[in-house]
Amino acid sequence: MEFLQIINDISVILASFVAIYGITAWKREFVGKRRIELAEDALALFYEAQDVIRAVRSPLGFGGEGTTRKPQEDETPTQKSARDSAYVVFERFEPHQELFSKLHAMRYRFMAQIGHEAANPFDDLRKIRLEIFSAARRLSRLWAEDVSSLLDEQQSQHFEKREKYEAIFWDTFDENDPINPRLDKVISDIENICRPIIMEKDKAISWLKRLWSKKCKSSKTTSETGG
Repeated sequence: MEFLQIINDISVILASFVAIYGITAWKREFVGKRRIELAEDALALFYEAQDVIRAVRSPLGFGGEGTTRKPQEDETPTQKSARDSAYVVFERFEPHQELFSKLHAMRYRFMAQIGHEAANPFDDLRKIRLEIFSAARRLSRLWAEDVSSLLDEQQSQHFEKREKYEAIFWDTFDENDPINPRLDKVISDIENICRPIIMEKDKAISWLKRLWSKKCKSSKTTSETGG
């Protein structure tokens, strides 16, 4: 009886270990799957955001752009024209608010599941957007400013400021563009974070294929030898 009790105790212990191992393996697989899905979703959203920012900064305009802005009561025609022109970026960003809201919310999931430093591309992308908005606000004043009464040096400073913010506002399509290289780096950084995680799925699929291939070969050998 004592021997049977020992066997029974060992069986219970082994069953417990198997259950714990199964739960741990399931949890590991579940967490891994969530990380992969998060990485795939994030990468897709970043690619979409890159296209949106490039479209927003496009110097190609359409009739009536910027006119949805509510004018102030004391605006002069010159101020209205300048402010409407600067409002174009806000108007172009408006249909994509949900996209950037998703990215903002995803940032915290990234920090929780992948690591605090993984949030850097999210922060860098947000800084680019805010910089474009800031340039638009400054240009709404600079474009409306009458510089005819200013001294030559003051006029020169004024136009230097305009050129600086216009380069942020509009895509210059050259190597001196202050936004595109930073935007490309954001995409490169998020790719370096997400692609290794996404590749985990490909590795798992590859492993299952190899396992299945070995099983098929083993079954075929057994069949041929009459085993």
